[in-house]
Amino acid sequence: MKATRKSTQFSAVPIIVAALISLMAAKAMASGETAANVVATPGQVTFAKDVAPILQEKCQTCHRAGSIAPMSLISYQDVRPWARAIRQRVIQRSMPPWFIDKSVGIQHFSNDISLSDEQIATIVKWVDAGAPLGNPKDMPPPKVFEDDGGWQLAKVFGRQPDLILEGPDYTVKTHDQDQWFRPITDVGLTEPRWAMAVEMRPSTKEGRKVFHHILAGLDQDETNAPSAQVKVALGPNGADGGGGPAAMGLLMEYAIGKNFDIYREGTGKLIMPGAKIRWEYHTHAEDQDVTAHAQLAVYLYPKGETPKYRTYLTEFGAYDVKARLDIPPNSINETQGFHVLKAPARLENFQPHMHLRGKAMEMEAILPDGTTRVLSYADHFNFNWMTNYIYATDEAPVLPRGTIIHVTAWHDNTTANPNNPDPDQWVGYGERTVDEMAHAWVNVTYLSDEEYQDWLSKHPSPAPVGRRGAIAEPSSASRN
Repeated sequence: MKATRKSTQFSAVPIIVAALISLMAAKAMASGETAANVVATPGQVTFAKDVAPILQEKCQTCHRAGSIAPMSLISYQDVRPWARAIRQRVIQRSMPPWFIDKSVGIQHFSNDISLSDEQIATIVKWVDAGAPLGNPKDMPPPKVFEDDGGWQLAKVFGRQPDLILEGPDYTVKTHDQDQWFRPITDVGLTEPRWAMAVEMRPSTKEGRKVFHHILAGLDQDETNAPSAQVKVALGPNGADGGGGPAAMGLLMEYAIGKNFDIYREGTGKLIMPGAKIRWEYHTHAEDQDVTAHAQLAVYLYPKGETPKYRTYLTEFGAYDVKARLDIPPNSINETQGFHVLKAPARLENFQPHMHLRGKAMEMEAILPDGTTRVLSYADHFNFNWMTNYIYATDEAPVLPRGTIIHVTAWHDNTTANPNNPDPDQWVGYGERTVDEMAHAWVNVTYLSDEEYQDWLSKHPSPAPVGRRGAIAEPSSASRN
């Protein structure tokens, strides 16, 4: 069946765009069923005993009153009308928003919000049994949520940020086109300091609906900059030049699905006296004027403390030249990019970035001996969630000098893509939502050759990892 084309105005609230239509349809199918029709039998999966704890752990942070999701999943009365829709979404692994293929690449992440196979099976059994409540006495205690106005990292560090940097207000007009606002503000430091973590957000809940992303770049003079304890000779734009002039100074990127970075122990980013923040707001319009601004919280190492390593937020493009992103109408398109590590490095995360036609992205390491290792593969990318996959400490790949980071992106410009505004249009590179991009944001921590050899002596080299399955071409039905 042919997908309905959508307007070129897009909200940054992910669930509304990606899920609400299908959820509403499924809710309608379930409307004839009520809790009174279903009585739990002994040993049966129930909401109170089995499903509610899963929702508390994985869903309720967003699915509650006043948060970004369009419906609450707190009580049985909240959840029951959506039971069939929930079943569908968890089987598809589209909710919670975690789009990593679980059959290939690194599988241990410090921020994994995905459901386990057992949790999915529990939810499916519950719905298939008629979604019984069970014994209300089996319900877990209600989850207590922190004030949404607080910083998430304050709970991690047990204190407030050392710096809170505010960008200027910007008003997004009703039904306006995509806009970019690039102001500059002072950081205000009088001595070099090292950041151990950063968190960024729009200043209001309404702002979350209109900010597609926010960049905070560091503009600073590093002529007399102190070095990390491990000194690595890098090029003028960072280690491999792949990230462009801003790579060395890009402090943080905010998008739905990525709110903060905590650098690994002994790792940090340098902020110099006189530094300025070069903000970039990319905004979408809503059905009302919205005024908001960026807020950036910075947690610093103690004065005088220098971390062992310096890390760089790097853009690994999935193309050779931006102008060559060429996506014909009614096609699935593949592009690739190659980036050489000019020093040994540890990759801290994988964050794919594409727009509405984005379908999948893979990051692979081609080692100097010619062997390959698939690091991560997001097989069902969703533009509405710019999920950042942070590798667990023991799983973060450490790679030798000369490794090629090979990034492959696939775009689906067919009617099979429900987010596609117009499959009959040619699409090229551009900053607008209806244009396309294809890169991975990766925090790269560079090591000395001696550090890498020391690491290698303590860790056996991982075996090459098999490739993911082929990306299917659209069927004739999807073209029509």
